[in-house]
Amino acid sequence: MDINVRVLTKKDYSDLKKSMTEAYQGSGEIWTRENIVDLIDLFPEGQLCVEVDGRVVACALSIILNSKKSNIFDSYYEIIDDGKFFKHDNEGDTLYGIEVFVHPEYRSIRLGRRLYDSRKELCEQMNLKSIVAGGRIPNYHNYSDDISPRVYIDRVKRKEIYDPTLTFQLSNDFHVKKILKHYLPEDKESMEFATLLEWNNIYYEPDVKSPSATKQAIRLGLVQWQMRLFKDIEEFYDQVEFFVDAVSDYGSDFVVFPEFFNTPLMRPYNEMPERMAMEKLAEHTKEIIQKIQQFAVSYNINIIAGSMPLVERNKLYNVSYLCHRNGQLDSFKKVHITPNEFKYYGMVGGNEVKVFDTDCGKVGLLICYDVEFPELGRILADQGMQILFVPFMTDTQNGYMRVRACAQARAIENECYVAIAGSVGNLPRVNNMDIQYSQSAVFTPSDFAFPNNAIKAEATPNTEMVLIADVDLYALRDLHEYGTVKILKDRRSDLYSVNLLK
Repeated sequence: MDINVRVLTKKDYSDLKKSMTEAYQGSGEIWTRENIVDLIDLFPEGQLCVEVDGRVVACALSIILNSKKSNIFDSYYEIIDDGKFFKHDNEGDTLYGIEVFVHPEYRSIRLGRRLYDSRKELCEQMNLKSIVAGGRIPNYHNYSDDISPRVYIDRVKRKEIYDPTLTFQLSNDFHVKKILKHYLPEDKESMEFATLLEWNNIYYEPDVKSPSATKQAIRLGLVQWQMRLFKDIEEFYDQVEFFVDAVSDYGSDFVVFPEFFNTPLMRPYNEMPERMAMEKLAEHTKEIIQKIQQFAVSYNINIIAGSMPLVERNKLYNVSYLCHRNGQLDSFKKVHITPNEFKYYGMVGGNEVKVFDTDCGKVGLLICYDVEFPELGRILADQGMQILFVPFMTDTQNGYMRVRACAQARAIENECYVAIAGSVGNLPRVNNMDIQYSQSAVFTPSDFAFPNNAIKAEATPNTEMVLIADVDLYALRDLHEYGTVKILKDRRSDLYSVNLLK
């Protein structure tokens, strides 16, 4: 599945009409081609859509209002001037949402949330003070004989009643500004009532005329995974989804799992020789990755799926996977194999080191032992890496300290962020995976814009938990240009260099 949130174009109208027809199923008016062309001509960046596998299946339309000249409490048809959009004002201060719909076949993968997030980003980029929209309350007709709209809304807020529209909007940080009467006269489900919803842009600068800078804060979620036995693979999936759900609820852009976090599934093969047991575990890798890809799309979060064994052409690799939230998949084979990985499993190293482009910048992947070799980090830095993710698994504190100290060094010398995530606990019935030691952390460069100890955040040692931390990509840009020291720029390339040989 290839998912892309982008600006709507006039060529999309055919797909748009088909999806809107399915979404409303005769219960709402379909936007005409003339309406869509007018909106795109008036305010092209405000018309957003979601394209899945080349087909437009969701859309969000909007205009800009001047809150001092227009009455945002007007009815829907007054706001849109019956499709003429005379109230649109490029010099206005409020983004007014006039439409959001999702094709019913795609409602399970949270495309509406992506559209709302894109609107928020647009509002921040254009330095508008808020997003305002009228929202139906389609479940109200089931309660209208007993309670008023105000009581109904309060009960939805307290989660005593579920309303498919209002519950979604409240969960996306909108608040009810006013109850509107006769908003959509034909809306019998809402009994012609609606809510005027508002989302406030906390970055709004009223005296700034030019658009504000694009926000570059990226939120990382690290899972310090408790090794535990699972009765079957479905129970393992439940545990993975629990953490993905929890971290995505914090608005994280990435969630990171540790190296070999799926090794509890080796228990049924414990009587086999070590190599054969690891190969049996590798048989599950393709299925597990497909499941985690579904989580990435559904929860709208990029997932670093720790690492797992993979057999290719009779060779056994240790592989980390980057499951993008748009459905794309990238992978990295561990380059440096530890003596024990070779001794017990006969693993071999990969031969490719490269950065991956994501919707949150350029990232690199190294697995545990790899981070102890500075050349790899430098090669990634030369390719523009901004965040380095290091899933690891260490059994002793001294092993962990090697990973930690080297990860900190990579952050400083390559002027990037480094996030390490490991496992805790033990697996007494799984050979060679029995003891775990970890303290997951996010490390930064060392300069005034960063914490004094160059540690953005760190978990409690040997405790299952999630660690949430924000990293600022603009701070990296400033460091490269204006830092107290400029490590990448000051290298003596006339004396030495690090090259990726193929």
